[in-house]
Amino acid sequence: MTRATLNRRHLLLGASVAVAAPALLTRPALAITPAEIKSKGKLVIGIQGDNPPFGFVNTSGKQEGFDADVGELFAKELGVAVEFVPLAVANRIPALTAGRVDILFATMAMLPERAKAVQFSKPYVANYITLVAPKATVVKTNADMGKLVIGVPRASVQDAQITKNAPEGTTIRRFDDDAATIQSLLSGQVQAVGGNMFYVQRLNAQKPDGFEDKLEFTRLYNGACTRLGEKEINAAANAFIDKIVGNGELAKIYAKWMKVPLPNFPASLEGVSFVVS
Repeated sequence: MTRATLNRRHLLLGASVAVAAPALLTRPALAITPAEIKSKGKLVIGIQGDNPPFGFVNTSGKQEGFDADVGELFAKELGVAVEFVPLAVANRIPALTAGRVDILFATMAMLPERAKAVQFSKPYVANYITLVAPKATVVKTNADMGKLVIGVPRASVQDAQITKNAPEGTTIRRFDDDAATIQSLLSGQVQAVGGNMFYVQRLNAQKPDGFEDKLEFTRLYNGACTRLGEKEINAAANAFIDKIVGNGELAKIYAKWMKVPLPNFPASLEGVSFVVS
């Protein structure tokens, strides 16, 4: 190999390092252990900003809701301040994997396909997914959905369940988040929506006694999410969930926001591991 060839290779290598360096410098630092979170003095939590009672921003600009209360308790358990980052449904996992947040308490249904991208904790809340429509709209079977225009939050469990259960050719309109999906039904853009257990309550607050659940598709459990392979923060989240279930704190949060008793949570879910193997 000639000296000229070696010099050329060195120049190319140097150029590639120079190109990569800015990306390395601007890449967000990932807080992957409780010790690192304690060192920086703050836990950054990804949460929904538009989905009461799970997570929402109040009129004073403060994050509130079921997940906010649980997240605040987890930060207190770690002995650090908390910072909430409100996220749209489709942005939750990207925000976590890119390092914008340390953990998600963000209405994250525990699904096998999601478990390939994030690490779930033990479940800490239950939910169910339905088709919601005006009371006057007749829907008795999945086949009846074919005559409707149906709204869903993009990339949500509602999106997956409506797509799975509706007849081929059904018109499905996808919106950025739960708030936009609810508004689409109130404004007449769609005739029904894929909702969670609180959609009817939110809709009827706007148009009293106007809406009801028509079909139930699935019952789900939500867990906190960390990045794959982050064993210590996953263990800390699981120990925290065990603690607040055992000492009654989670039951108090349930009574405050869900208005129902604390459910029994499953010891396992098919296709979803609660711990880093």
